[in-house]
Amino acid sequence: MTTTFPDVTISTDRLVLRPFDVEDVTALAEMMNDEHVTAWTSVPHPYTQADAQAWATRDSHAERTEGRGIVFAVAEFLTQRLVGIVHLQNTNWRTRSAEVGYVTAPWARGEGYASESVLAVAQWLFRDQGFERLELRTAADNTASQQVAQKIGCISEGVLRNAWIVRTQNPDGSWADTRTDLIVWSLIPEDVEYAGDSDGYNGYSGHDDYGYGPGAQADASGYAVGADWS
Repeated sequence: MTTTFPDVTISTDRLVLRPFDVEDVTALAEMMNDEHVTAWTSVPHPYTQADAQAWATRDSHAERTEGRGIVFAVAEFLTQRLVGIVHLQNTNWRTRSAEVGYVTAPWARGEGYASESVLAVAQWLFRDQGFERLELRTAADNTASQQVAQKIGCISEGVLRNAWIVRTQNPDGSWADTRTDLIVWSLIPEDVEYAGDSDGYNGYSGHDDYGYGPGAQADASGYAVGADWS
C-alpha cells in the first residue's frame, strides 16, 4: 500500500500549488505573523524567520516523506507571489481519508484563493489519489473559514463542543487563550463533482480564510498541524 503522496505541483488558471522552498521564508514569516492567523491558529507569536526557515526547508517536506500528508505553498501563477498554504494532514491510508488546513496571506484576501486552492487539492486527492473523504474543522466564530467550506461544497456534520483554543487580543496588545467549539465539515468525491458544476474553482471570488481551516496545533517546529496529532 502506498503510504506517501507523490511530489507534485497542481495548477489552476490563477494559482500554482507547489512545495515550499527557501525563497518563501520571508513571505511565510510575514503571513504567519498576521493577527488573524495568530487568532485562529496555534503558531508561535511572533513567528520568527527561524520558524519560517525550518518549515520551508525541512518540516513541510517531512510531512510528505514521512507519510503524514502533504503541504502546498500557494502562489499566484503570473507573479509567483506566495498567497497561502494548503496542508493535507492526519492522513489515514487505510480509510483513504485526510484533513485539510489552509491559510490565506493578508495581501491576498478577497480574491477567492482559499476556495480555489482547497478545491483543486480535493479534486486531485479524489481523482488521482483515490481518496474517499476530506475533513475540515473550523472554529465556531471563524466565519471566513466556514464560507470557504461552504463554497467548495462541504457538508457540515456536527460540532465538537469546547474542543479547541483560539486567541483573543487584549487592549494592551497581548493575547489570551479562549476555548471554542469546532465545526466538522467533509467532502467526498461526489460532493466535489457537484461543486465543480456550479461554480468551479477557477476565478472564484469572495472572502478567504483568515487562518487554518481546522483547529491547529503547533508541533515541534512551531508550525500548525492538526488538532488530533499527539
